[in-house]
Amino acid sequence: MDILDGLTTEFISICVRDPRLVRDDFWHTHIDYEIYVHTNSMCFRKKNSIVRRRYSEFVWLRHCLEQNALILQLPKLPPWNPFISLRNKDQVSHRMQGLQEFLEYVLHAPLLLSDSRLHLFLQSDLNIRRMERCARGKTRYTVAEAIQRTSSSGYVSRLEEKSSSCDSDYESSSSSSGVGLSVDTPLRGSPLLFFESSNRVPELCSCLSQSKNPYSSS
Repeated sequence: MDILDGLTTEFISICVRDPRLVRDDFWHTHIDYEIYVHTNSMCFRKKNSIVRRRYSEFVWLRHCLEQNALILQLPKLPPWNPFISLRNKDQVSHRMQGLQEFLEYVLHAPLLLSDSRLHLFLQSDLNIRRMERCARGKTRYTVAEAIQRTSSSGYVSRLEEKSSSCDSDYESSSSSSGVGLSVDTPLRGSPLLFFESSNRVPELCSCLSQSKNPYSSS
């Protein structure tokens, strides 16, 4: 039994599910999705985690990872749809499938696993602005602390002053009931910040030699 335990295969399982309509104000809504991660990989601080992310945050993540992808060709996200609605199950299922396939590719690319923004995206509830600041070391909490304590204790919110989110893109709704059409808008024209050298942290980089890519030939 001890020998078998030592040969346990490393795995990273991810699921995008449970779409939900979120009201921003009287006129604007957006759809977010639950991201469930289950893994035994040493690259991850938490072995099980659940966060919620919206489409525009996936767009931000892809832009970030693209800067560190080097020769990797990242898959495209499902196309932006200005009229996506929870009433249209085919639309929503197609989007969730595309988002999940994107994350599955990313999680099986060892080079990308060292990017702290990926880990903050998957295992913290920080918004875009705070993820950028945390990855650059501009917050009072570390990446590990943001991942470990945000959801359970509100640790991060106590350390950092309340600030407005830079995720200001809206998915507008013409329905005041909160169940009508939602119009999602990609990230607006303000420049995104990319900091390649400062976004890699030693504890994440150290796992690269141990991470296996199931898509590569053995």
